[in-house]
Amino acid sequence: MRVRDPLADESLTSVFTELGLSQEICAQLGALWGKSRKVGGGQINLLVSHLLDTAAVAGQLWDFYLPQQTKRLLNHISDGQGRRFFMWLCAVHDCGKACPAFQSVDAEGAALVRAAGLTWVDRRLRRKRWRHDKAGGKLLHAVLGAEWDGKHTEWVWPLVAGHHRAFPSKAVLGSVEATGEHQGRGGWPTVQRALLDVVTRVMGYEHLRQVQPHVVPSRAEQLTLSALIVMADWIASDSRPGRFTGIDAIADVSPAGAKRRASAAVKSLRLRGGWGPLEEPPAEDLVRHRFGDRSRPFQKTLVDVVRQMPEPGLVLVEAPMGEGKTKGALAGAEVMAARFGSDGVFIGMPTQATSDPIYSQVCRWVAGFDEELVAQVALLHGKKMFHPEWKELWSARDGSPDAPFEGVDCDEFGMEDTYGLGGAVVSERSGPALWFLGRNRGLLTAFAVGTIDQLLFAATRTRHVMLRFAGLAGKVVILDEVHAADVYMSQFLTEALRWLGQARVPVILLSATLPPPQRRALVDAYLHGALPQEDVPLDHIPTPEGYPSITAAYAVEGRAAYICRSTGTWRRSQQVEVQWLEDVSDEGDVVADRVRREVTDGGVALVILNKVDRAQSVYQHLEASFPSQVHLLHGRLCAAHRAERTSACVATLGPGAQRPERMIIVATQVAEQSFDVDADLLVTDLAPIDLLLQRIGRLHRHEGIWRPEHLRRPRVLVTGAVPSASPLRVHPASEAIYGRYLLLRTAALVEEAVETTRKATSELKAGDGGWLIPAQVPELVAAGYGDDALCVPGIRDEEHKAYQEWREQEQNRAAAAEPFLLARRDEWSKPTLEGLHFTGISAREEQDLQALVRDGQSSLEAVIVRRVSGGYTALSGEPIGVHAEATEYAREAVLGGLTRLPAQLTEAARELAPLDGWRDDPWLRHFPAMVLEEDGWAHLGDYRVGYDSELGLIVRKTN
Repeated sequence: MRVRDPLADESLTSVFTELGLSQEICAQLGALWGKSRKVGGGQINLLVSHLLDTAAVAGQLWDFYLPQQTKRLLNHISDGQGRRFFMWLCAVHDCGKACPAFQSVDAEGAALVRAAGLTWVDRRLRRKRWRHDKAGGKLLHAVLGAEWDGKHTEWVWPLVAGHHRAFPSKAVLGSVEATGEHQGRGGWPTVQRALLDVVTRVMGYEHLRQVQPHVVPSRAEQLTLSALIVMADWIASDSRPGRFTGIDAIADVSPAGAKRRASAAVKSLRLRGGWGPLEEPPAEDLVRHRFGDRSRPFQKTLVDVVRQMPEPGLVLVEAPMGEGKTKGALAGAEVMAARFGSDGVFIGMPTQATSDPIYSQVCRWVAGFDEELVAQVALLHGKKMFHPEWKELWSARDGSPDAPFEGVDCDEFGMEDTYGLGGAVVSERSGPALWFLGRNRGLLTAFAVGTIDQLLFAATRTRHVMLRFAGLAGKVVILDEVHAADVYMSQFLTEALRWLGQARVPVILLSATLPPPQRRALVDAYLHGALPQEDVPLDHIPTPEGYPSITAAYAVEGRAAYICRSTGTWRRSQQVEVQWLEDVSDEGDVVADRVRREVTDGGVALVILNKVDRAQSVYQHLEASFPSQVHLLHGRLCAAHRAERTSACVATLGPGAQRPERMIIVATQVAEQSFDVDADLLVTDLAPIDLLLQRIGRLHRHEGIWRPEHLRRPRVLVTGAVPSASPLRVHPASEAIYGRYLLLRTAALVEEAVETTRKATSELKAGDGGWLIPAQVPELVAAGYGDDALCVPGIRDEEHKAYQEWREQEQNRAAAAEPFLLARRDEWSKPTLEGLHFTGISAREEQDLQALVRDGQSSLEAVIVRRVSGGYTALSGEPIGVHAEATEYAREAVLGGLTRLPAQLTEAARELAPLDGWRDDPWLRHFPAMVLEEDGWAHLGDYRVGYDSELGLIVRKTN
């Protein structure tokens, strides 16, 4: 096969001559427009110019951005012609614009096309029914169908038909519009074919038959390629001066010129990948090499297991709290990346708050490879503007994540940026790759830290899902605290793992421990994606014999294979005494009284309650007795207060800190995980056993801590329930969150531990009762989620009924997620992306997506401000003017009032909007304001809402 270098020609004249195109066809190609004057930088951009620009960008992406894994895929598909084939795919993405439905949209462009002899009947065009992406799919299906093997035509045309958000079904190819005036008759088919032939020749192929792939990629790999086409298109649509301004004369269109424009544009956007080709680190203590700490036994075992894996796979890590799972996972990810061609990592955490410290850690880790790579570490959550390291890196001088990115064509006809997909204003400062600041694009950075939601979004049937998935496909994916996913979220998690398995993406899952059914479901999902047939039996998944444990699962030669290792923990297990503290009141006076007595002579107590109102009440009781020694932490604090208090607690009670004589933290579930504090005493509401053990992970967490005599043995008081009542009474908020069945089983385990504590005390063997933590963690979790009846009086009788209700609820919740999954069960055998978005979901804003993957109403956030005479102030009291026109100086103070509203306020809060003075602010214009009147209250529906500097958000029903 004779090929030449893509984009080598300085003009199109020789290409036209080689193809034997008539002057009429050349004139028509020179009239077809791709960007109107409005979005072409003040000048029409010819269609052939935009196609060559996009191909040139693709070449730059190959050279400076694509992971080795993706390059290997493209080379595999095209028999070693990966770069050229990728450029061709990107070049033909907008071929559908060569049809009347598109060319008639802009009056100026339409007149030029008609003057060249290409016509249509206006009254027959229903333009919104036939967009250029669908037209391109139709054109490729027809032309390639005559040149290629059908199996290759079938997977390529959806990439073009779906490059604007969604993949249509094949039925669109036979629609009235596809066969009528919309697609084009008369001379249109000839010029459409000529356009494809020109682009193909410029890419260095002699004819379309030479382009035919050799291998059909998997559906997940096709999804990745589709996103890269979108990425190239978006970059080539930037019509600002110095980028891709319009070229309206065919004589000025130059393949080599497109190459020069693309090189300059990618350089100015600071677009680059991550590690690039990475050498496998030597077999030494990798954790010590990267972090300075000697490897713990579990960390060394994890790295050893990863080195033994012959193929990408899933590694499931179960280890106690504080064992160093994150550092071990990062070390394992480095080995995986070197072996399998990944270019970076994504780390998914359970919450925004837990993402922040990991972001800082990843920045330091990445800097160990190359200081410049720190600019490629993205923090992906809505409050990143409060993170000091992120603020320093993403300077305001570089624009905001939502600044205009002109020329991106995301409406029906590629006319304007109706979705506000922002890029950034480029400054002269050497800094991060600004293109990644935009919405839908942050996950495409080489290194990303965010909530697990970012991964769950990639498993939804939503627009632009291909960009989210591609952002994962070139990385090692690390997910922490995976046990926190409930049955609804787990549907999206397992769906994502199926796609990642099919795309051969290495995955590391971290958890304190997992119930056996959940462990099996996660491994099953990945392997069913990785294996060619879905019905491969996986019954022999090994069960770890010890704790901590590492289980690796991967596909090799069409079969599932496993490595399972267990090792010892780095610190000794300790006996935790367990006691009941009966109290189910919202006031929590019993809890407050007991804590007051426990710390009268000093000590640190952590109180974790399941309801904000209950936590606020307990805080008030205790603060009255111990002024300034009690700290309240929950999800209804404004962003500034929550960040300040979390940081203060960790600084005071973290490892090596100078501890106060007395301190009490009253918190909700925000203190359940990734909260590195050490408490002498834990008081906690009843929760499912795995979450209860997570809370116990804060108890006597660090070694070498001096503790008061009466708190030297770790002790947990379980409240939020009345076990002496028959039936068992549980706080209603706890039942609403977790369901009664799991709480019953946990209560039974607590009761058994309480009995062993009582027995040990009566036999003068204090410290021998309760639970041995962490040694007993797997055993307790398996019992809490197992099928065996827990025979405890008062609980046994209602367990079966509660189980039936729980199982029905779980089945219903799992079924409720299915319509939103990226691929339904009956679609997994499909070989292409055709029809993927049939009955797709319109959710696009992050809060709507969060509601989608977390089975709830969208939880809104609002910026709280105060109305004063003469204007407004920030929640902190900072004056912000008559119209709230916050200056850049005051913006941070205003955003400090960002507060998540409880679910009961969601509907009423939808009426809130940004204040007038925020409309041009790059950050504030995206947040609704909740204005507290001069009396300190706002009215939302049937509620009065206020904010107390100590208690946080206060919600009162008005009737």
